[in-house]
Amino acid sequence: MILSIDCGTQSTRAILFSLKGEEVDKVQVFYEPYFSKKPGWAEQDAELYWESLCEATIDLKKRNPKNFKKIKGIGVSTIRNTLVNVDKTGKVLRPSLTWLDQRIAENVYKPNFFVRSVFNIIGMSETLHKMERKGACNWIRQNEPDIWKNTFKYLQVSGFLNHRLTGNFKDSIASQIGYIPFDYKKQQWANPMETFEVSSKLYPVEREKLPDLIKPGEKLGVITEEASGLTGIPAGIPVIACGSDKGCETLGMGVTDNKMASLSFGTTATVQTTVEKYLEPIRFFPAYPSVMPKRWNPEIEIYRGFWMINWFKKEFAFKEVQDAKDKNIPVEELLNKLLHKTPAGAMGLIIQPYWSPGLGKNNAKGAMIGFGDIHKKEHIYRAVIEGLVFALLDGMNKLEKRGGFKFEKIAVSGGASQSDEICQIAADVFNIPLVRGKTYETSGLGAAIITAYGIHEFSTLDDAVKNMVKYSNEFKPNKENTAIYKALFNEVYLKMYKNLEPLYKKIRKITNYPEL
Repeated sequence: MILSIDCGTQSTRAILFSLKGEEVDKVQVFYEPYFSKKPGWAEQDAELYWESLCEATIDLKKRNPKNFKKIKGIGVSTIRNTLVNVDKTGKVLRPSLTWLDQRIAENVYKPNFFVRSVFNIIGMSETLHKMERKGACNWIRQNEPDIWKNTFKYLQVSGFLNHRLTGNFKDSIASQIGYIPFDYKKQQWANPMETFEVSSKLYPVEREKLPDLIKPGEKLGVITEEASGLTGIPAGIPVIACGSDKGCETLGMGVTDNKMASLSFGTTATVQTTVEKYLEPIRFFPAYPSVMPKRWNPEIEIYRGFWMINWFKKEFAFKEVQDAKDKNIPVEELLNKLLHKTPAGAMGLIIQPYWSPGLGKNNAKGAMIGFGDIHKKEHIYRAVIEGLVFALLDGMNKLEKRGGFKFEKIAVSGGASQSDEICQIAADVFNIPLVRGKTYETSGLGAAIITAYGIHEFSTLDDAVKNMVKYSNEFKPNKENTAIYKALFNEVYLKMYKNLEPLYKKIRKITNYPEL
């Protein structure tokens, strides 16, 4: 039995998996995603993540004591780009600036003339300028110098939880994703002596404040007596290095090479694949370290992604939300019915889902075009879904072009993937078969797979994947819908940003939003 800890933005899950990849039992502890002292701020007390882990494992032990005793290994997967300042004892020094936080730091990095000239020539100066300002470490250094001075370690949430479990300041290579001094190509902490290695200049975290990095599948440590008392997990059980939530999702969907793409229909929508050679998904943007050792996950991200479903619920679906409460059913069941009321293409209503700027699109804003008096909220909902999938298709095409490969199949995970209707729309837009995992908890499954391999239950990681990844559904493209989507995508969607970008720039200049 493998215990996976999946710590997300809004909840922490403790999940028991069998060595066949079966979800045996699960406890999920919910919490508010963040608190905000000022507009645009999004902080979370890291102790909440730890307390939720303890609550989940204690409850799981009470519910399923027989299988809980059979745990052979533990793996932790967490959200990305949410870091924790701790002292020598592991005590949290301040709330974490979550990945949703929008505050900005001052620019202090001043490259020399030669480096600055190169950045100007390749068009990266503004992007690097923006990236530096988004670094939480820079904001803390500038605004709370005493906190930074007293910081012994600056950890991802995974590193923080791994320390609480094992007492060691160690973390997985595959968890190091965010505004940190990390060399993605070499999969190690960045060397500030290298001329064009910029992450160590943009995010000058002292090396001694960073944890030791461990390859995915290797042992980080074992459960301490103290952690055992708080979590109910027997002392001495090994904790294995896993990876980020998205990376674990990709492994949990069986995407081990570039013949398949992994779609995540989560708060942040992503398309990822797995490659053996370093491949930047967009020029000058890194490929992330894979949970598969010495491999990478190039990724295209739609920042707000399927959060837009929550936006739609809040702004347009009050009736459906109330009806769902009265009937004690998920509101998504009623939203799915909206999709049946509208044809493919939403009667010409098209959405470009750049509710927040993405990589290489600093000026982007969201856009809806094609409105007419025929359109109702069901058309808006379908257009939201179709727009998100169009954006993911655009990302997939970029990956294929950059890598020189062609995807044969796509695998889908994340909250919205539970909808057959949304999965079918994706299959129609992508025009290739789409598979959905047998378990919805694919991030937890990915952590279980690498953990099972790490404790030598399987001789190879490929064997672990073959034995533990199972698919429940396959969605094949509808030719009639595919033809409509192909035309809308090529003739309209792909032209929207190019035509609207000059207006986005003017809006930004006039309103200073997003802040320059």
